[in-house]
Amino acid sequence: MEAIVSAFFLVIIGASIGSLSSGKVISQGSEALVERLGKYRTTLKPGLNFIVPFLDTIVWEETTREQVLDIEPQDAITSDNVSLKADAVVYWQILNMQRAYYAIDDVEKAIETLVLTTLRSEIGQMKLEETYSSRKEINQKLLHQLDEATETWGVKVTRVEVKDIKPAPKVLQSMEEQRAAEIRKRAAILDAEGTAEYMEKISQALQKQTHGQEVLQFFLAQKYVDANTKLGESKNSKILFMNPAVLNEALAELLKSEKNPGKIQEIDDDLL
Repeated sequence: MEAIVSAFFLVIIGASIGSLSSGKVISQGSEALVERLGKYRTTLKPGLNFIVPFLDTIVWEETTREQVLDIEPQDAITSDNVSLKADAVVYWQILNMQRAYYAIDDVEKAIETLVLTTLRSEIGQMKLEETYSSRKEINQKLLHQLDEATETWGVKVTRVEVKDIKPAPKVLQSMEEQRAAEIRKRAAILDAEGTAEYMEKISQALQKQTHGQEVLQFFLAQKYVDANTKLGESKNSKILFMNPAVLNEALAELLKSEKNPGKIQEIDDDLL
């Protein structure tokens, strides 16, 4: 009889406890923190969990999967005082829910602020040209510093990628003008070198001919006419007066160029 009564009371007590508990289902890939009367009690794992109403409170439920944080373009200044904008993307994951909630206020905002500070610091130690060629190095430094700083927050930064680095519009325009000037300068040098080499080969070939001087004179006269024709077609046309004696002197010097090839360029410049 006593055994039956004891079993009856156990059933009543179990039913009472069950009626006071509340079930909470946590999705796969997520966890939740529970406080009892304002103090941390436990971390709920994926699946069905029970908490005591009025005593237990779920204060935070968050995914433990890897998350992506986009960093909007931010102003930065290089070591050679060039203003630019840089943005990045950060991949991070919560490893310890308790520390991520209690060790730092708003862990995602804290990561974003840390990324901005570190990114500006790294760019500030480089020149503008280095920021383009050292993108991989910047990513590695950011990852190392962020991973070290967020360890106490129960967070793991798995990857950092600087997406784009853009100088200010005025800087871009200046860079394009400088690049165009370098291209024009290089083209002019190559053209001058090619002309000098071309004239020297003609001179050497004509010296072996019986009437080489007459042929060379005709060739230079034709080049002179062509040059003046192109000059006349230009919007910035100018009238040039050339002393015919200059051509004769140039021809004489050109025919002697085999002994002194360095004069070819000087003669060509005088004719032009």
